[in-house]
Amino acid sequence: MVKKIFFLITIVVALVSCNTSFSEKDKEAYTLKGKEIAEAAFLELSTQLTEQMKAGGPAQAIPFCNQKAMRITNQLSEKFEATIKRTSNDLRNDQNAPSKRELEILDEFHKTKLEGKPLKPIVEVDATNKKHFYAPIIMKANCLVCHGTINETVNIKTDSIIKSLYPNDKAIGYNEGDLRGIWSITFKN
Repeated sequence: MVKKIFFLITIVVALVSCNTSFSEKDKEAYTLKGKEIAEAAFLELSTQLTEQMKAGGPAQAIPFCNQKAMRITNQLSEKFEATIKRTSNDLRNDQNAPSKRELEILDEFHKTKLEGKPLKPIVEVDATNKKHFYAPIIMKANCLVCHGTINETVNIKTDSIIKSLYPNDKAIGYNEGDLRGIWSITFKN
């Protein structure tokens, strides 16, 4: 009886392993697609935020981001047939909270960055055969107006606007080049 159970467990593990295997060719293809999606999402979000900043500074850009950023990301998710998410250890919007796996990826990227090694995207397949792409989001200088240090790159008025829209904000105190978070993309096919 024990041999039969062990045999069945071995077969189930083998089947799950076969279903979740990921060839190097597949990894390359999903890495390229993930990069394309992340770059398109970054470009769309940053372009629209830059327009808002030019039109009315942080007083216009922050409410725009609060009301429109997730909608833009959702529209791009439909276009690319993937779920696109930005997440971080230091959230501004609680709706972007990281999953357990995303927390592990964030920790891995933080550790790699502290070691001075280059951050590279991660592509993997999960136990349900869904393909995932994770890539670092690195803080750029122009983002410091809303994500930098108070009284240095973030003025008090901007901080007040952020706190009024995001009372639990933790996405502040960054410097250029810091790891801000990750792109988490789950492919639908």
